[in-house]
Amino acid sequence: MPFQQPAERRRWKTNERPTSNIQHRILKIFLRNNFKLDIKTILNKAVDSARSTLSEHESKQILQAYGIPVVKETVARSVDDSLAGANDIGFPVVLKGLGANLAHKTERGLVHTHLKTLDDVRSAAEIIEQNAGDDLEGFLVQPHIEGKREWIAGLSHDEQFGPVIMFGAGGILTEAISDVTFRLAPLSYEDAQEMIHEIKSSALLDNFRGEEKIDRTQLIQVLTGLSNLVQDHPEIVEVDINPLITTPAGKLLAVDALMVVDNKQEEIIAPRRDFQPDDLRPFFYPKSIAFIGASSTMGKWGHMLVANTKSGGYAGELYLVNPKGGKIVGEEASKSLSDIHDPVDLAIVTIPAEHVISLIPQLKAKGIQHMLLITSGFSETDSAGKKREKELVASAAEAGIQILGPNTMGICNPHVALNCTSLPVQPRPGSTALISQSGNMGTQFLAFAEHQGIGIRGFCGSGNEAMTTIEDFLEAFEADELTKTVMIYIESVKNGRRFYETARRLGKIKPIILMKGGQSQAGIKAAASHTGALSTDAGVFNAVCKQAGIVKVEQSMDLLDLAAAFSSLPLPRGNRAGIMTLGGGWGVVTADLCNEYHIDVPDLSPDLIRQIDSLLPPFWSRSNPIDLVGEHNDTLPLTIIEALLKWDGCDAVINLGIMGRKHLAGLYVDAVRQSDAMYEPEFLDGIKEAQTVFEKRYVEKIARLMEIYQKPVIGVSLLTDAMDRTTYVVENCPYKGIFYTTPERAVKTLAKMVEYSEYRL
Repeated sequence: MPFQQPAERRRWKTNERPTSNIQHRILKIFLRNNFKLDIKTILNKAVDSARSTLSEHESKQILQAYGIPVVKETVARSVDDSLAGANDIGFPVVLKGLGANLAHKTERGLVHTHLKTLDDVRSAAEIIEQNAGDDLEGFLVQPHIEGKREWIAGLSHDEQFGPVIMFGAGGILTEAISDVTFRLAPLSYEDAQEMIHEIKSSALLDNFRGEEKIDRTQLIQVLTGLSNLVQDHPEIVEVDINPLITTPAGKLLAVDALMVVDNKQEEIIAPRRDFQPDDLRPFFYPKSIAFIGASSTMGKWGHMLVANTKSGGYAGELYLVNPKGGKIVGEEASKSLSDIHDPVDLAIVTIPAEHVISLIPQLKAKGIQHMLLITSGFSETDSAGKKREKELVASAAEAGIQILGPNTMGICNPHVALNCTSLPVQPRPGSTALISQSGNMGTQFLAFAEHQGIGIRGFCGSGNEAMTTIEDFLEAFEADELTKTVMIYIESVKNGRRFYETARRLGKIKPIILMKGGQSQAGIKAAASHTGALSTDAGVFNAVCKQAGIVKVEQSMDLLDLAAAFSSLPLPRGNRAGIMTLGGGWGVVTADLCNEYHIDVPDLSPDLIRQIDSLLPPFWSRSNPIDLVGEHNDTLPLTIIEALLKWDGCDAVINLGIMGRKHLAGLYVDAVRQSDAMYEPEFLDGIKEAQTVFEKRYVEKIARLMEIYQKPVIGVSLLTDAMDRTTYVVENCPYKGIFYTTPERAVKTLAKMVEYSEYRL
């Protein structure tokens, strides 16, 4: 049954690894236990002195407790002590000013490097004393560490998603380069691995200018150590390790560190109200609907929704409510809700915002527990609207009424012919669930889906999400047996942590395709650390998507293309593509695109070349892409596609220019019809019909081949017209034909499918 309770949820643990990594776990426990008292002492000292920023030395002590390698250093309380410390460490040394208020020491002239003599140290100490003034609490003496590669690692706290781990290229140009990546804590071992390979400068992790490759195990320990730190001490809201220097031997050392504490900070968890997936069922499967605010005036919401619901074929009972009564859309309207004597599952409300709250007692008296609130004029407007929405939610909650909206475009469930939206669209029933925070975007997607032949499981415009949130819908579609793919347009989330945790569970079993609006740099806050400054809204949200396996797209057409593909094709098991093309140019362009999107175009095996030699003229290219060199044998494309699918070196097939030949043939036939009278109309019509029959059989055969070999076949049409679709349904087959209008769309789709498949695996 749709919308049942999902299976017991898995708890994600930090540093989650197979049991073979016992040594790592033992080390973690040992380090925490042995340094626990010292950490609490340091943090309490900061609290007692009303400090939010720890000194560099205090910060490093805490980092070391979590297995993060720090440079050896001596704390000196005077100039003479710094001289003694330099002698003990050995020259050359680095001398720094020490103090809780000395966050950015380089900018204040408090860091002196390459000090080779005692005189150098004394001179540097005097300069530091002058520059630091009353903020100086002492000196740090460190060995001068040589290394050509510098990194940054850190922790920041996002208001929506909680603690965020960051890694990237470091040094003095960190913010200018901005080559960083993020993940939410808790961080798994695999998350850390992905981070270090994701940055643009990841090549520097290998052997570089005579220096050894970086110890990746040590680097992963740095990142997971930060994750463990914030789980144990959520009051630590920022950590900035910059630079994290790589020694010539490939070892890592934190030579500078900053830590910020907020004792009022509470760990962000994912609170859940008393919600069950089946709570949403009356929105999608109402047996009866009352339209409160029904109108006889075309163009008004109270008319559009009724007209679209009625014309769509909805079989349930419809009740119309308008104080004036009368006929509306051919139905007699009741003057009040109390005039309806039969039970009502769902109230759809379009009355003015200021009157909605007075409706709650009437709904309660009638026993209506679900309200789809179309009306705007709430929190999306002004402070008065926010107050109105807050009061409405409180009143509805007390009455046991669940609100979807306000300010929503409606809801749609093609499986019961329910279209209660502003557009008279009729997408076919399918397996793609669509959630949109924007009504305009949502209904546009519905219209596109109808035109492109993409089957819709259900659609909801979530609106202001005053009560029912996008997280609720994700949990419902997680449990829903009819949903195979989830498509989302989103601008913000109500509960970031719950969104992430729900999406991460869902993404393991069903693909989530997401487009986000509002990804500008606005909202960056001034921070004491580089880490905070680099944690943009977009950077954190991208991390959420990567960790949760969400397939994020940037354009609306990509959203639809992927919805079509995920609901119609088997997942690729790798990134190797075989390309078959009707013309050479398309093959070249597609191969270039594959390289751009990290799709491998492997050389054909000798056995496959010999097989195709018997099918194509001797001048064929003997390479991938396979150019059909203009051959028009109707059986040839399918034979070669099947050969590619059988080949172990191929995970997916892209075929170019076979579909759409009926349009080319049609144009040619029309030209002949106008210019050459010797050909009978019946003969010319037969040519068109033959191509139509061929394409239908071509699609059916491709779908059957995908069923046999469990590999996706993605097509690109030669020509299209306004009636052509992306998706072609094949009866009694789990897969469908997918044909795009350009190679770019085909390759981008395959790349995203590969990305998701890798996440699943």
